[in-house]
Amino acid sequence: MTTPRTTGWQVYRRLVGYALGYWQYLALAVVGLVISAATQPLFAWGLEPLLDKAILQRDPTTIAWLPVGILALFLARGLAMFLSGYYIGLIGREVTKTLRDQVFGHMLRMPVRFFEASQSGKLLSYVSHHIEQVSNASIRGITTLVQDSMIIVGMLGMMLWKSWQLTIGMLVIVPLIAVIVVYATRRLRHLSHKVQDSVGDVTQIANEMIRGYKVVRIFNGEQYEAQRFNSANERNIELQMKRMVTELLSTPLVQFMVAVALAAMVFVATRVETLSPGMFMSFIMSMILLLTPIRNLTQLNAQLQTAIAAGEGIFELLDSPTEPDHGTQTLTPCHGAVTFRDVSFVYPATDKPVLSHINLTVQPGEKIALVGKSGSGKTTLVNLLPRFHDIHSGEILLDGVPLQDLRLHNLRSHIAYVGQDIVLFNDSVRNNIAYGEMRSVSDEHVRAAAQAAHALEFIEKLPHGFDTLIGDNGVMLSGGQRQRLSIARAILSNAPILILDEATSALDTESERHIQSALDNLLSNRTTFMIAHRLSTIENADRILVMQDGVIIESGKHSELLALQGQYARLHALQFHDET
Repeated sequence: MTTPRTTGWQVYRRLVGYALGYWQYLALAVVGLVISAATQPLFAWGLEPLLDKAILQRDPTTIAWLPVGILALFLARGLAMFLSGYYIGLIGREVTKTLRDQVFGHMLRMPVRFFEASQSGKLLSYVSHHIEQVSNASIRGITTLVQDSMIIVGMLGMMLWKSWQLTIGMLVIVPLIAVIVVYATRRLRHLSHKVQDSVGDVTQIANEMIRGYKVVRIFNGEQYEAQRFNSANERNIELQMKRMVTELLSTPLVQFMVAVALAAMVFVATRVETLSPGMFMSFIMSMILLLTPIRNLTQLNAQLQTAIAAGEGIFELLDSPTEPDHGTQTLTPCHGAVTFRDVSFVYPATDKPVLSHINLTVQPGEKIALVGKSGSGKTTLVNLLPRFHDIHSGEILLDGVPLQDLRLHNLRSHIAYVGQDIVLFNDSVRNNIAYGEMRSVSDEHVRAAAQAAHALEFIEKLPHGFDTLIGDNGVMLSGGQRQRLSIARAILSNAPILILDEATSALDTESERHIQSALDNLLSNRTTFMIAHRLSTIENADRILVMQDGVIIESGKHSELLALQGQYARLHALQFHDET
């Protein structure tokens, strides 16, 4: 994510833009805020007739209307506060929902390299912690800015009406308050950025422990993980405390400045001004009532800086370029002919080629096996087909059409994929097999795919069969069972191209034989790319490609490569020797 740094005002203005999308609710909320704010100076104003006329002069007219006026004032205030609070809360929830939908939807369209370079913990914190902070603070900002600003303006207006000399004298303190607020703003924003990063670190470590709990226990890593988490947690607490101290100091300092002005005004008013007791009390009450909105505004600053820091990260993500999809063509139907023409690939930020000048022509329905040592480029080669990465040079064609010219959705609809890391969802067995656009497939087809993948036997033994929930990433199943579900998903897709990246590595020998037999029968019309370290699983492939350092060094059938006595023959002999 490399977007230009924006100012705090730009970020906040963008946040407020989400609230303005619900302007009808916002208008009702503002009406409530204005009414609620107006009751404050009206209350202070009412102290003058209360003291001077009702108490000192015993004026019957004032005594008659004043109690009714007080009740009406607080009834209007209560109704206005409910109106504003309800619609402000409604807008806050809607903004949270909208932002979460946008962030999640944007992540769905981000390129593979984005996820490879990002910590999952920080990405999760965007969807949960950061967005909650942003929406709450931005909505509260509107509330405080409208209501408390109106209170301050109303109070100052009334004070100017009562005694403009005292009011102007009090306003001398404003520049000192501004200095405190500006300093606190800068420090709070700086600390808020660090707090956001530290929250992401805490989430990341916790997420890694949850995903790798078995490794942690097997290798006695509890103490190490506890130390990592404690260190990140301590860092988060340290930063949170620094931010809290800045926030806590800025508010009383501002209040003390106002108190200094209040003390000065009391001193001057009792010696110079000729004010009635009611007018003097009304003026003093106005100054006292100013402390709360001023405090709210200074505290709001701290929350806004937190929201702005989180908002910068969220908008940086939302402004990041999504996966490029400039294709205009579609293949209907797709036959599965694949051609690599002088293809080379280099990962970003590196200079060593992972693939160099690959030339390969695959006929529809042909089974291609890729073998070689780890790091030879096998997985990278097949990942170029669904455009998980774009090639550095050369050209890849599907049925004679360059991949870049095809719409991504159309391209990927022709490819089924079973990777090394099996991905299942916390859903039913059926929904894991019939995933995505296959959700409408009939139960008979789902059952047939499960049977072909040799998964039916264990599915029928589950408590609720195909309706059984399998837990987070299929935690309720064994490794072999999880892998058979992913193979059933690929079989059900009926895509003309199938990629199997170590697809049978977690299966026992008997299950593997069943699946290999099923694949031989069911995939006769599919163009298949198989990556396997166990060479016994790919002996029946139409062609075996041996890769080394990103180059295809041998190509042929199993028997041909054995007769060649090259790298494949050495790998085969080594595995055969190990198995015996």
